[in-house]
Amino acid sequence: MAAPQVTTLGDDPSTRVRDHERALADVRRAYAALPPDQPVRLAKRTSNLFRVRSATGAPGLDLSTLSGVVEVTPGVDGRPATARVGGVTTYEQLVDELLQLGYVPLVVPQLRTITIGGAVTGLGIEAASFRNGLPHESVLEMRVLTGAGEVVTATPDGEHADLFRTFPNSYGSLGYALDLVIELEPARPYVALRHERFDSVAALVDAVGTVMEAHTWDGDRVDFVDGVVFGPSESYLTLGRWTDHLEGQARPSDYTGEQVFYRSIQQRRTDVLTAHDYLWRWDTDWFWCSRAFGAQNPTIRRLWPRHLLRSDVYWKIVAFENRHRVMGRIDRLRGLPDRERVVQDVEIPLDHTAEFVDWFLREVPIEPLWLCPIQLRRNGAAASDRDGATDGDDTPWPLYPMARDERYVNVGFWSSVPIAPGAVEGDVNRRIEAEVTRLGGHKSLYSDAYYDEATFRRLYGGDGYTPVKDRYDPRGRLPTLYEKAVQAR
Repeated sequence: MAAPQVTTLGDDPSTRVRDHERALADVRRAYAALPPDQPVRLAKRTSNLFRVRSATGAPGLDLSTLSGVVEVTPGVDGRPATARVGGVTTYEQLVDELLQLGYVPLVVPQLRTITIGGAVTGLGIEAASFRNGLPHESVLEMRVLTGAGEVVTATPDGEHADLFRTFPNSYGSLGYALDLVIELEPARPYVALRHERFDSVAALVDAVGTVMEAHTWDGDRVDFVDGVVFGPSESYLTLGRWTDHLEGQARPSDYTGEQVFYRSIQQRRTDVLTAHDYLWRWDTDWFWCSRAFGAQNPTIRRLWPRHLLRSDVYWKIVAFENRHRVMGRIDRLRGLPDRERVVQDVEIPLDHTAEFVDWFLREVPIEPLWLCPIQLRRNGAAASDRDGATDGDDTPWPLYPMARDERYVNVGFWSSVPIAPGAVEGDVNRRIEAEVTRLGGHKSLYSDAYYDEATFRRLYGGDGYTPVKDRYDPRGRLPTLYEKAVQAR
């Protein structure tokens, strides 16, 4: 059997590989040069975390040279195509470079500046997650710079299989992904959409179960599915499929300018977007959160430069407010109460999703809500290896212990609520955490968390985490997961 030909994106096929290996060596030397008695954190220009980190003065490790697609190996004989990519490659760059070769990652998180390493160490989801799981499930191999300063190659069944399994949801507390080999899938030019309305959340959840089981709806193949809940009696599933055609439209729809994607869900039954625009359909308006900045006001939107309608711009505005509290001071001058940030994504078992959403709509004054079905993969090379390596383990990723045979729905809500008289900041988030736990779900850790240490350890794999932390960061140069996720260090 002939070996598949490796493709690179440079004029000289060896240039990217050589430059990438040189960058790996430089990063290892840079880590060794940092003061050994001080903690370490990444030097990053952007972030998609909503925790306000405490200032530590810790030196920053620059990984910016580890960016881009290094090489692509086309699939042959039933094996998937793969790509070796730098750990700090943003999904925007990843999509731009892979689409020209006819591929996309199996899961492309919704925001452009999320990095592949960040999505693996901090989790990520999207509308393909009902069939392709989480981004780390498409990883075949990672080179990781550990807290001990070593570069190790972690695979599902190798010497560092413990690190491979524990790295997802570790948020950089075990080390940093320098590069990764990931599975790819073929892309088509367009994605055709159907927006199906439901008059109750329970009916929508029943439809989600059907789609997750059959990967079809009303006779059409479904490659992507997510949903929006506008209220108790108005919710929608958006069902997408790859296509080579415009499906009767004169041109693909464009939601990167005056039109707002989430409003089109209420206004249209069908739609077609280019593959590129579909993957970033939520980024232009940060789902619907751009309305907080006036960006959905027609007058302001006409004046807002199109290239600045994107999530990282809104995030910078939020970061400025977190530092200076300008709007908070204005609200107090107007006699308005302080507000609690409620920015979370939670995974709820499908059978309890309607119960959670009904509870949330009663108890928390935030709408709309985003719904994204998800199930861990059972196919693929990495999954097959893990089946053997984990000896039938039903929860193969210990720091985010979703069950392999369980179907889940991610519920996303991103806003703030007024702090009620007699209440304190964090009360609403604590109630949400308790309800998620009661229903057998899990909360992503990119935002504020309020768990006590014992509860956190029970929910996020403490027994499996400690020996791996001791092995790969014996001197504790990197903060622990609890310190990062709850104490915001």
